[in-house]
Amino acid sequence: MPRFRAVLFDFFGTLTGPVQRGAGHLSIAELLGCPPDIFLKVLDSSFYDRASGRFGSVEASLRWVCAQVGVHPPATALRAAAAARHQAIRAETRLRDEAVPTLRALRRRGVRTGVISDCTHELPLLLPELAVARLLDVQVFSVQVGRCKPDTALYLDACARLGLSPQDCLYVGDGGSQELTGAQRTGMSAARLAAPDLVDHLVFNLDVEWVGRTLASLSEVVDLVDGVPSPVGALR
Repeated sequence: MPRFRAVLFDFFGTLTGPVQRGAGHLSIAELLGCPPDIFLKVLDSSFYDRASGRFGSVEASLRWVCAQVGVHPPATALRAAAAARHQAIRAETRLRDEAVPTLRALRRRGVRTGVISDCTHELPLLLPELAVARLLDVQVFSVQVGRCKPDTALYLDACARLGLSPQDCLYVGDGGSQELTGAQRTGMSAARLAAPDLVDHLVFNLDVEWVGRTLASLSEVVDLVDGVPSPVGALR
């Protein structure tokens, strides 16, 4: 029997490859009339406020960001920028090659799966378009819950939807938002994905002192669930 009844994944940097803001975000700044460097700086510093839905809709959130820059774009520019932001995030989101095979392997074992993501409004609209969507039993988004990791509310929400206790679940993430510590605090087991490509990943509030399980590849999750001993150094 598998060691866990469910595996819950972070999304960005875990089911996807590393995230970096590309040219699309520079176009958003241009649409809004904001200096790109300052615009991106405010996006970074306000991530958790925006990901918890504090400012309301995408347009309202962008209006707030612009106000911090001292710019007040018209509604038409905000609508265009909101559409451009959705397109930019879609373009910057690339699933890991192992994501679909890993989820399929878990489900063949009768292990349920889900996502818990700190995100803004775009991901709940984007995820249904991706190949992993049909392989996820639950999807928990911070912008809908009104809390961000490591708040236990997100983990408990996923457990409640699955009808499982935290002790039944393994959480896997790259370590952003202190998510691994949050999962353990909730009662889950946790493992950090430390894939080599994450060196350049855009991440906030990293679990830098994590000393628990560490995986070099997403596919190692299946062995962990099966209880297969890992190579020396893969788990610690």
